[in-house]
Amino acid sequence: MKSILLPFLQFDENKHDRVVPPSGFTAQLSLLTSGAMAFLAVFAMALSFATGRLADQWGSELARASTVRISAPDDQVAAQTQAALDVLRTTPGIAFAEALSDEDERALLEPWFGPSLPIENLPLPVLIEVRETAEGYDAEGLRLRLAGEVPGAVLDDHSRWRLPLVKAADRLRILGLLSLVLIAAVTAGMITLAANAALAANGQVVRVLRLVGSTDTYIARAFVRRFTVRGFTGAVVGTFFGVVAISLLPDANVEGGFLTGLGFQGAQWLWPCIIPLLAAIVAYAATRVAATQALRRLM
Repeated sequence: MKSILLPFLQFDENKHDRVVPPSGFTAQLSLLTSGAMAFLAVFAMALSFATGRLADQWGSELARASTVRISAPDDQVAAQTQAALDVLRTTPGIAFAEALSDEDERALLEPWFGPSLPIENLPLPVLIEVRETAEGYDAEGLRLRLAGEVPGAVLDDHSRWRLPLVKAADRLRILGLLSLVLIAAVTAGMITLAANAALAANGQVVRVLRLVGSTDTYIARAFVRRFTVRGFTGAVVGTFFGVVAISLLPDANVEGGFLTGLGFQGAQWLWPCIIPLLAAIVAYAATRVAATQALRRLM
């Protein structure tokens, strides 16, 4: 039997992956899965980088910034403002303290109320911008001193709302990394299903190959090579379209806030290049496990 089949089943060792069907449902499934998952991975990676930048920005810009708010009768505002400035400028750990002008307060309120806000007719408190040194200052001690010398002054060191924002950004970054892990797991699962389907559909071919002397290692290598190439090719296409989509997003700017800074910056544009390589590694590992198990069942 073997001698009869050998003339019709001559396999070139360099082309041994031809035992895997080059097209069909399994090829389409593996290519589509790799492409779609790579496309999503680009966005997950961009989200992780963007939230990391946001956390660093909020942490660095707000950590050393504080505000003193003075609410007092009109005839005492100037005196209490000067007293507060004297206290702040003599407090260890404070590098800068300056009262905001009407123009500064108007600029702060303009995004919310528009440029025509009659700020001079509103009973707004006086705001003093405070910048601390790298060593920082004793917030509780400063509050007690202000309470004793400037009754109308209230210190806000931004910690009540800065820390939750930084924590939220850090958690979003973790979610972005977790999304990459889940994407890799889904890719591995879908490629495993595709490899199992291909092996099951070609069970008769596998039996004939065994009959003419092919080892399971040879057969498994054929499926692993073909599905690894499919996974890599699909991921290249998906990564390309993902990078194009990210590049079309608006650039980061102050007015747009977080939603305009979701793209990559600088050398971060090189990171998506590793997605096809990771997809190929995942496809290789998943197909190798699937092929080994499927060949055992076809014994």
